[in-house]
Amino acid sequence: MFSKEESKRLRQEFWISFGKSFPRKWILYNTKIKDVSFKFHFDTKQAKVSLDIECVRDQDRVHYFEKLISLKSILLTSVPELVIESNYQLANGKEISSLYTSLEGVSIHNKNTWQETMYFLKDNMSLFEEFWETYEDYIKS
Repeated sequence: MFSKEESKRLRQEFWISFGKSFPRKWILYNTKIKDVSFKFHFDTKQAKVSLDIECVRDQDRVHYFEKLISLKSILLTSVPELVIESNYQLANGKEISSLYTSLEGVSIHNKNTWQETMYFLKDNMSLFEEFWETYEDYIKS
């Protein structure tokens, strides 16, 4: 069991190490669509790379989600282990749409899983970004 301070230090150490290992500018929040973003996530149970649609207005969220679903076969070719959820509930209770891939059995508290996790995050975010750069204009329309 780790204290809050130890856990925070490990999280910081992981993300600093990840940034130094793969020093590049990721798209993340720079999709040019408000409330549509790419995210990295790593906790004590899994790592995840996602494309989240968090629009305040449900009709906007549905619009962008349907655009992405129309490209589902291409998305599954780009990111084979993709999970698609139109109604994904965040820990705070907020409902979003999310397309993600995850790596189970890794922990931010276990440095022995860090290298595998870093490559998972880098490789899958790169796949998401390649897809985005190809179909960005269509998704935005």
